[in-house]
Amino acid sequence: METAKLKKFAQFARRSLIDQVSAKLKLVLAEGSAARRENAEAVKRLEEQINAHGESQVIERIAYIWFNRFCALRFMDVKRYTRIAVVSPAEGQFQPEILAEAKMGHIDEGMVGDKIRQQIFGLLDGKTPSRDPQGEAYRLLVVGACNHWHRAMPFLFQRIADYTELLMPDDLLSGNSILAYTREAMTPDVCKDVEVIGWLYQFYISEKKDEVFAGLKKRKKIVPQDIPAATQLFTPHWIVRYLVENSLGRLWMLNHPGSKLIERMDYYIKPEPQIDTDGHRLKNNKKDICVDPCESVVKISSPEEIRICDPACGSGHMLTYAFDLLYAIYEEEGYEPAEIPSLILTHNLYGIEIDERAGELAAFALTMKARTKQRRFFRKKVQPNICVLEKIEFSESELKEYMTFVGRDLFTAPLQTTLRQFEEADNFGSLIRPAVTNVSEMLKILESKNVSGQLFLSMTHKKVLQVLRQADYLSPKYHVVIANPPYMGGGGMNGRLKVFSKNVYPNSRADLFSMF
Repeated sequence: METAKLKKFAQFARRSLIDQVSAKLKLVLAEGSAARRENAEAVKRLEEQINAHGESQVIERIAYIWFNRFCALRFMDVKRYTRIAVVSPAEGQFQPEILAEAKMGHIDEGMVGDKIRQQIFGLLDGKTPSRDPQGEAYRLLVVGACNHWHRAMPFLFQRIADYTELLMPDDLLSGNSILAYTREAMTPDVCKDVEVIGWLYQFYISEKKDEVFAGLKKRKKIVPQDIPAATQLFTPHWIVRYLVENSLGRLWMLNHPGSKLIERMDYYIKPEPQIDTDGHRLKNNKKDICVDPCESVVKISSPEEIRICDPACGSGHMLTYAFDLLYAIYEEEGYEPAEIPSLILTHNLYGIEIDERAGELAAFALTMKARTKQRRFFRKKVQPNICVLEKIEFSESELKEYMTFVGRDLFTAPLQTTLRQFEEADNFGSLIRPAVTNVSEMLKILESKNVSGQLFLSMTHKKVLQVLRQADYLSPKYHVVIANPPYMGGGGMNGRLKVFSKNVYPNSRADLFSMF
């Protein structure tokens, strides 16, 4: 894939969106602004986010939310997964197809509710005064489309919070808009493979990465919020194939030596044949395909048994190629093609990530893989197993009250330790080793507890369940673990990460990759 154009676009998009979101933020927060009069609650939530995370982080987050969504919508437009193109024009037209259709009186009722449709028609027929009626109508259509796709992909198209909508870029229709540049960069040829999403992600954060590395030269340490930018690296496809084919592919070949899977694995290396003490080759079955020097091989009788994890999954490149191999395996075993995508996402593939946006893109990439194979996949509402590790903290008093209410006997020492292990999840990520071992069992017990009548305890309950779900992903239960791990030497680690690595990984603490 030619990536120079994608890099130029993604870097430009980040700067442009940050500038546009910053400008909108000033207007929204200005004393006496229209937003304060008409959307007081939304502005209040926005101010709360700024107080909690800082203005620059809120701006960066909102800018990236819209970048992700615009790129995802463009990709689906090109693939014709959207009934009416949301950001792309129809053949021979300039304006997005969804706006052109609205101007002719056609708005998908399943995508946009009646109240919003009337607002749009009012803007387009001049009954509702506006300085930019088409722009305002189109922004309502985009929000409606995002909320519509929430049903199939809630991980990427979360219901748009009011303040997110307030900070949507104004110019989406001109020849110099962010969407015009998105269409120019994401051509039909570029969108042939969902791999484009990973490249865009890496290039979008590349300037941030440069900023972090410049700080390192000034002896600044890498703080948790900068770890994703500093360590994300999109893995070239040939390396992905080599790793997946010689892990997942080998596991299958060892269990099914007659499999034709080997015919599609160009990077597969056959295991060396076993040699006896006299130097003679031991007799083996079919074509020496599955002779392995290891004495024991994990037995796999059905593809549904295989569990594969990428503990630093980024935008999902390892997992999407694993999907391809798994699909071939299921086909070979005679499974119904329409059922295979759901089986793969439900049973086989797991990804762990500390970067929320990367995790969203990994889930999106896997969903696109599934949709490529099954036209009705969006209706199945199957969600990829991607876990974005959240930083979760408890006060002593809330845990004591919760344990008393639920039952103190359940909270063994390992469980109590585990509840504290995710206080630095955004810093330590997949390096966390949960102390509790019976995670699934504890989850079932606690999920059955009814705390709905206790507002404060209900919030604590959700946090406890989230910790256990994260711990479940990190438990040792996979047949194959594949990763291009993050790279960060000890000199760049912040103080807490350095102490953690010394205590938990004393023999490999020199770099993040070696700890993985």
